[in-house]
Order: sequence, then structure tokens, then C-alpha cells
Amino acid sequence: MLETGGLRLTEFTFVHAADLHLDSPLLGLAGKSADYAARVEAASREAFDNLVALAVDEGCRFMLLAGDIFDGDLRNFQTGLYFMEGMRRLDEAGISVFMVLGNHDSANRFADKLSLSGNVHVFPKTKAATHRLDDVGVAIHGRSFPRPDVSEDLAREYPAATEALFNIGVLHTACAGSEGLHARYAPCTPEQLTNHGYDYWALGHVHAHAVLGEHPHIVYPGNLQGRHPRETGPKGAVLVKVNDGRVISLEHRALDVVRWASITVDVSGTSEHPELLDLIRGHIAQGAEQADGRPLALRLTVTGTTPLHSRLILERTAFREDVETLLATLSDDVWLEKLRLETAHPEAPDAVDPTVAGKLDQEVTRLSQDSAIAQVLEARLAEIRTKLPAGAHADAFIEQMRAEIPERAAALARSLVSEAGHAPD
Repeated sequence: MLETGGLRLTEFTFVHAADLHLDSPLLGLAGKSADYAARVEAASREAFDNLVALAVDEGCRFMLLAGDIFDGDLRNFQTGLYFMEGMRRLDEAGISVFMVLGNHDSANRFADKLSLSGNVHVFPKTKAATHRLDDVGVAIHGRSFPRPDVSEDLAREYPAATEALFNIGVLHTACAGSEGLHARYAPCTPEQLTNHGYDYWALGHVHAHAVLGEHPHIVYPGNLQGRHPRETGPKGAVLVKVNDGRVISLEHRALDVVRWASITVDVSGTSEHPELLDLIRGHIAQGAEQADGRPLALRLTVTGTTPLHSRLILERTAFREDVETLLATLSDDVWLEKLRLETAHPEAPDAVDPTVAGKLDQEVTRLSQDSAIAQVLEARLAEIRTKLPAGAHADAFIEQMRAEIPERAAALARSLVSEAGHAPD
């Protein structure tokens, strides 16, 4: 704390993170590539280590953790011990930690039973509380989730701003307009947070980095490590510098270990297979470069009109092998999580590809969209639904199966046709 002409000027730095989901599996990897899954199994822990190192290296006065440190269904106590060790390292560096428990933490059986070091302050579940750091003139307010499915507006009950201090609210919430596919837990609005009188809102729950407002700053840091193909791009935490009661710098720092990417390549106009692969290679190489040396889990979508359409569809397996061979030629570490083919024949939509491959593809597509098959699928999904536990995860699983099964059945049919066509006489 500096004094200039009788005025006290306070300078300090803090780091704001959320949604660490320690030891959460990176979805889509283990079932499709055991080798790759083994290599990235510790990604969330390494990202957490990067967070601790960032706080130490930048001389942070404190760290804010806005919920979902763990996964709700995680039962490995070693995960808790690993978190405790990270908090101990921060304690040795003189860094305080202020955290709220989110919906996943509240569902976890050990999250609120850890013996944390003295520098860690977990906000209570019963009502919002305040911690003061008088050396830097800060008041930090927060409340943990009392249960996983909080539907009430927690922010409305947060204390009023403490006069003459830099006020921070730590909140796990689905703030209106930013919630996306996330559950509507502890809902609030940006206008409501703006009018509460705080200087900074440290939010969690939404996994995409976003700054919802400035003066006051209302910030989602996003999650620390992407876990599936919808969580693309850099993941990490926000480093904040404050001087004389105002945020003077806010910087998102990438701390993730494995990067997810979704790349769409329009192959319209390509008529030769090598030409098509060269085009795809260029797009993937550019995406890998943006990962800054991190392993890249890639979802590739190939679109556009091309005379190669029928061949690609009926020889899907061989095409995937061609793409994977292409990836092996790159200097970067890229793994193909999923390949989507959404090409079309260059003729009019209602025209029929006169080749044998084209006619077979048309028939497979027709059968996959047949209403009788749809009825059978719904009956089977209903049976499966009765055997699943209630909750959003079960609903999401059923929706995913409803969307993917017809496509997978059609892909299998095309693959069998392709194999039959290449069988020896």
C-alpha cells in the first residue's frame, strides 16, 4: 500500500479461476483411443499445477475459485489430496485462496470435508459471508451451493458493498444471456450484478471465458481444461491487476494441457482425392499451430459439393485412415476425435447420382430416415431411459443417442457395402 500526497494507493494482483473439474475424464478419448487417453489422463491436474504456478510467478495476493473444483461423481480421495497439496504450495508463497462450492462440489461426497491449509477460505453454504484483506483494502463476498440443484438467486442475498474497500463477489451462477447449454443454477442478470455495488464479480459455472461488463467487471474465466469437443479453444484463468481501487489490467491466460478444436473444411470444387487431402491438411496444420504446441483433439467436418461425394461416403473407413495418415505427417500432435462427412454431389439436390455408389448411398440414406425405423428406435430408447438414473445427464445421453444412432446405422451400412465391394472373388 503506497501513500502519495495523503492518498493511499493500493496495488495488488489476483487470479480468478473456476470449473477445474479435477480428474474429470476428457470425454470421447478413452473409448476411441486408449493410448491417447492415457497420455492426457492427467491433463486437469497439470492445468491445475499451471494455475498454481501462475499465481506464484505473478506475485498474486490471493486466488479466487468460483466453484466446481471437483466432479460430482468423483470418488477418488487422491484427487482431494492433490488439491490440498496445491493449496499448501500457495500457502508457502503467502497467497490466500477464497472459494465457493459449486453444483458439482455440493454433489461430491468429500469436497467439503477436506483438511485444507489455513490460507484457504471456503464460503459457507447457509448464507453469504465476507472476508476482508485490510493490507490491500479488499472485501471478498461469497456463498457456496447448499445442494447441487440451486434454483434461487443467491446473488440477491449477498452483503452490501463495504465502504472504502475494493469489493469482490465470488459466485457460481448461470448469468442470464451466458448460460448456453449449462443448467440454470443460481440465476441472476448482468444488470442485477452491476447494480449491487461491487467492483468485480468472479463468476463460475459457464465454461467459456467471457467479460459480461466493465466498471464493474463481471467475468467468467471459463474452465481450466477443455473436456469434450464443445469446449474448444484456449482454456485457463484470468489474471487481474488493481491499482487505487480500479481494475487496470485483465488478461486471460491459457493454462490447458490438451486443446480441443472443431475444424470445418469446404472441399467444393475438388475432384481428385490427393487434392482434397491437401486442402484438409492445410486447414488442420493451421489449427494445430493455434494450439501453441499442445496436443490437439480434433473434430473434423468435411463439407461442400464434390464429385468425390459417393466415394467418400461409401469408403468412409478408408477415408478416415487417409486423414489419420495425413495427421501423422504433421509435426504437431493431433488426434482425430471424430470425422463428419457432410458433402454432397455437385448435381441438383433432387438429382440422382447415376453411379452404382450413388444409388447405394441414396438407398442407405432413405432407409436410415424411414419412419418405421424411427418408431423402433424410440421404443428402445424408452426402455433404456427407465434403467438410467434421473437427471440432466440421462436426458442428454438419450438425446445424443436419438441424434446419432440413425447416422451410425447408415455409416455401418455404407461400410459393409464398401467392404463387400473390396472382398476377394
